[in-house]
Amino acid sequence: MSTASLINGRYRVEGRLGVGGMSTVLLALDERLERHVAVKLLAEHLADDPTFVSRFRREALAAARLVHPNIVQVFDSGFDESAHQHFIVMEYVPGQSCAEILRDRGHLDVEQAVDIVGQACRGLDYAHRNGVVHRDVKPGNLLVSESGVVKLADFGIARATGQSSITQVGSVLGTAAYLSPEQARGEEAGPQADLYSLGVVTYQLLSGRLPYEANSLSELALKQQREAPIPLQRINPHVPATLSEAVAVAISVVPEERPRTARELSTLIADGAAGISPWADEAPTRHIGRSTAATRVLPAQDRGRHATAETMVVPRSAPGSPSPRTPRTVPARRPQPVGREPRRGDPPDRARRGDEAAGRTGRRIAWLLALLVVIVVIAVVVVVALHQSAASTVHYRRVIANDWRSAINQVQQIISRYTR
Repeated sequence: MSTASLINGRYRVEGRLGVGGMSTVLLALDERLERHVAVKLLAEHLADDPTFVSRFRREALAAARLVHPNIVQVFDSGFDESAHQHFIVMEYVPGQSCAEILRDRGHLDVEQAVDIVGQACRGLDYAHRNGVVHRDVKPGNLLVSESGVVKLADFGIARATGQSSITQVGSVLGTAAYLSPEQARGEEAGPQADLYSLGVVTYQLLSGRLPYEANSLSELALKQQREAPIPLQRINPHVPATLSEAVAVAISVVPEERPRTARELSTLIADGAAGISPWADEAPTRHIGRSTAATRVLPAQDRGRHATAETMVVPRSAPGSPSPRTPRTVPARRPQPVGREPRRGDPPDRARRGDEAAGRTGRRIAWLLALLVVIVVIAVVVVVALHQSAASTVHYRRVIANDWRSAINQVQQIISRYTR
């Protein structure tokens, strides 16, 4: 298609923005509204494939429902009879993708990375609440405009609620390096998979590298299960340890251990950058990191049905409605502070040990005080005796007592009687 051609008699092509395996993205001028737009064209050799055409149309329908400042807006879609190509017309975002920024700069500073991830979380949260899972979150799909606004692009393998899946035997959709463990296993992926992928993007923005380097899906799945990524602060000393912990929570291999919503992930990352650890005792809703269990029992999945599902259904929730939050427990491997007093909610055995230690300490103090009093009394008696005249009569009196308090009282009475 030449740069002078028109798409659907309305969009004049001015250049190429990018090329993918399924489509080409062009820069075009909408002659009717006199504005620049991005036009995605389905590859010509796929135009007659009903599976890909259905998926391409579903992208337009799913993305068109999402109107949010942090999501690339879809304006139009259709089929160009003259070129025999399906197209989607989208908002044009002048600027760079995060992939281009990483290519040029290597990695970002903490403040800019946290800002980008926070904006991406707002876009994902809106999409999830409207029943759409992206399933291909990666730096190339995070566009940063010239004004610093981040927009999530390309819902090409997303799925809108209520639509059927398209199965591709022997394939898993999405860019492999950013796939969640459940996606790498070929299972159906939900919002938690998007959060994992965004966690991987966060790791890469802060370190300039991926948490797992693999040459195949099987190798990636094995590494995710058997290896822990290098902590971010060891790669980039400018990353606070608390932020490193927060990112580790986001890329946990167990979906239940990740943040429950994109909004919660945004808070977790922002808190980590501010020096607040996800392990903090005073925050009952903080998240735990990688499980210490060597073997985890995951919910059974219908592998045959979900092995290569292109899309997935997410229950719609009311816009703005908060997601349920339940307290999380601290794993057994986490060391407890030394010398900490028992707190409310501590395990019974630790509280009991604290009480026993306190009792032993109290008894020791009481005996030391008693011994000190006896020593003082003996010293007083000796001093009084030395000051008596040689002709003085010495009186002896036996002191019999059942406890130290009674003995002290009797000695005091004797001293008072003979030293008046």
